[in-house]
Amino acid sequence: MFFTLGAVGGRICFVTFRYSRTLQEEEETSLPESKRKKTEVQRGCCPEKSDHCLCLSCWSLADPLCDMMDDTEMEAVASLTGSSSLGEAVSGRGQQGVSNEDDELYYIPERRPSLDLGPSPMDTSQWPNVGQALNPALSYMSLTSSESSVEMNDQDECSTRVQLERTDSYSSCYSFDSDDCEKRIPKFKSKDEPVPELPHTPELVQPTNEIRHPSLTVAFTFKAICNTLERLSEVDVRRFKTMLWKNYPQSFNTPPKTMDTLDLVDRLLECYSLEVSLQITKAVLEEIGHKRTVRYIQTQCIRNEVRHDLSETLKRTYGEVCEDLAMQEEKRQFDDVFTNLLITSTCDNGPNIEHEVMNIEKLDSNREAGKCLSPKDIFSAERLEHSNIRLILLTGVAGSGKSMAIRRLVLDWIEEQSRQHTSFLFPLPFRELKQFEGSKVSLLQIIQTLYPETKKLKDEDYRSEDCPMMFVFDGLDEYSGKLDFENTELICDHTELTTLNVIVVNLLRGRLLYRGLFLVTTRAQIKRCIPWDTHYNEIEVRGFCHPEKEEYFRRRFKDPDQAARVIAYINSSKTLCIMCHLPLFCSLVADEYHQIFKEQGTRAELPRSITYMYTKLVLMLIRQHRIFRAPDRSLDEERDFLMNLGKLAFNMLEKGQFKITKSDWKDTGICDEEAVINSGLCTQYITKPYVLFHEKVFSFIHPTMQEYLAALYVFLSFTNQGKNIFEQQLKDRFKGMFKGHKAMELYKSAVDKSLLYEDGKLDIFLRFLFGMLLPTNQELLQPFCTSSVKWPTIIEDAAALIRKRTRENQHPGRNDNLQRCLEELGALTVASI
Repeated sequence: MFFTLGAVGGRICFVTFRYSRTLQEEEETSLPESKRKKTEVQRGCCPEKSDHCLCLSCWSLADPLCDMMDDTEMEAVASLTGSSSLGEAVSGRGQQGVSNEDDELYYIPERRPSLDLGPSPMDTSQWPNVGQALNPALSYMSLTSSESSVEMNDQDECSTRVQLERTDSYSSCYSFDSDDCEKRIPKFKSKDEPVPELPHTPELVQPTNEIRHPSLTVAFTFKAICNTLERLSEVDVRRFKTMLWKNYPQSFNTPPKTMDTLDLVDRLLECYSLEVSLQITKAVLEEIGHKRTVRYIQTQCIRNEVRHDLSETLKRTYGEVCEDLAMQEEKRQFDDVFTNLLITSTCDNGPNIEHEVMNIEKLDSNREAGKCLSPKDIFSAERLEHSNIRLILLTGVAGSGKSMAIRRLVLDWIEEQSRQHTSFLFPLPFRELKQFEGSKVSLLQIIQTLYPETKKLKDEDYRSEDCPMMFVFDGLDEYSGKLDFENTELICDHTELTTLNVIVVNLLRGRLLYRGLFLVTTRAQIKRCIPWDTHYNEIEVRGFCHPEKEEYFRRRFKDPDQAARVIAYINSSKTLCIMCHLPLFCSLVADEYHQIFKEQGTRAELPRSITYMYTKLVLMLIRQHRIFRAPDRSLDEERDFLMNLGKLAFNMLEKGQFKITKSDWKDTGICDEEAVINSGLCTQYITKPYVLFHEKVFSFIHPTMQEYLAALYVFLSFTNQGKNIFEQQLKDRFKGMFKGHKAMELYKSAVDKSLLYEDGKLDIFLRFLFGMLLPTNQELLQPFCTSSVKWPTIIEDAAALIRKRTRENQHPGRNDNLQRCLEELGALTVASI
């Protein structure tokens, strides 16, 4: 039975086997007589004479070694130690009184007792499973002749002993120089003799006390080293493994030739820290002559640091949002309030035409439903890898949630890059870019000014194939510069100094950063904002679907009871519920009711008027949102714009028309840019009424917005000019206050005319007209009124008119709308009639 093998320095010392006495006797019997005598002599020298003695003198298979020596050599060996046999020379049981100068180089201590290996014959049934022994350490000392000598100092010996520590068990063999069995203690004879060198291990620069950059994670380090090794050829990978084994053998149980890249890197990270693992990788790459690959991994580390710092900056900018517009100091996490948006892969879909009363024919000719997208899909890995289109245009009507989509996209990128570590994202809102107008600047300077952490990046990083750069230009409709794609100079260098207008035009042309991917958000554009020869995708944000409307209010109100009350109230008014497809409108509703709950408590009664919310929406669009797109204008200019737009809305409403062609729009004298871009009350899209014929048309952002502006036009015409639109009577000489009964003539004419239309095309218009009588609405509309008209009894008179028409019941199908008019007035409903 095999027990262990001792082989050192290229010489065979002995092989220890354990045989039963019967087997040994059989072997001895089969030997020639001369050899049997030699074996008997050897065995007779052992004082123990045990069947199971492990000394060489009792080992019958030592005969091959004895055969290699003649009698003279055996006598010389025996005389060296004063013993009569080779076994005694090895075991140290011979005479030790004889000594000479060479013998004092080493001395052999007293042999420790033989190991107890159990009864005879050896019982192997109780032996545990034993794995393969480890390879000998590189520092094992080899067997040398008596003429050679080994000299070691304390440091070398200490280093050797550390490397020799394998297990805590004793060896089962005895050799001339086994460190685990019989220790050979050197006696130094001379300091002039050479000392054998240990294997060279490159000295690593240990990490300093500096704080590790948070971007250096296990995931990134593992991926960076793997990607670096994948750039090597098979031959170079083998060279890398060989040098790694040669320089750092203590890290591997066996040579890493058979290990794949993943296992190799995993083993490296187990043995060393992240910094040292990168240092070892770079050191070995330099040693095999791959300095270019070393620069590659260094670049990856720098990019990762910049990407991490950029993510932290974007997280602070886009991670929080002020939901309550009236209380800017209250910020909430964007993830807590964000609700999924409807984003379609098709454009020119026209406005949302869902209506409470009327069935409006689809305003556009786009019959394709389109694919629903999420913000993640816009910059998905599939799009980056397989699409050749580098420009994406994200459109939507005012308040549809384009900015919300951008926030979601940025935060999704931050989350994705915490795992992927591949790309860069630079949001560049036009609101921020305006600071560079009127000065010479380059695109690189703009990026480094808005995001100083990018100064670590090199110019080639912006052109690299393995470093995708994505840019988000939010709010092209806010940019007032001229987009002249024919006469603007061409530039392709992102470091070239020029004007902001030249940079914007060349970005839209696709001239700058030809490897970059660009996303531009805008309202519907009147003028061409993309060159005709530029390939791009256009997608549209459509706002909320119905389930997302309720989800928005659940997220917005922390108190579930308040959220439930608001949702119930929204669903009780179909027009209000429909209009909540615009996130901006939802935000205004939530702000209003949040303030009511704060002042009056959770059980406070919510207002029933939809006119008040529409008035706040209009004021938000033509004032707060307009200041980013156009210079301020006077109150008279603002009033004239609303009157002209309202007149168009009223005329279209009487005709049952909800869209107007561009040629007819010109006849109105209304500035299309002011209506579509600056105020956002209208939108423009393309229809295809005939094959191969495209036509630009305009419409209001929703049919109810058209009805509200028509009611506002009628109300201001009567208030400011004394004109009853329904009777076409001008009051040119009107000055001063109106009497109540004359004001009621306007509302009597409006009610009677609305009851004539069976399709109910004036029903919502009539609600808005009555709602404008409320003091809360008149307070908001007061800046547009040129006279201080006071109607103390108008609300009671209007409510009495409605109740009278309801009792007459001449139009039973219209009674429900009359009840809604009473709600707008804040009057009691059917119970009070």
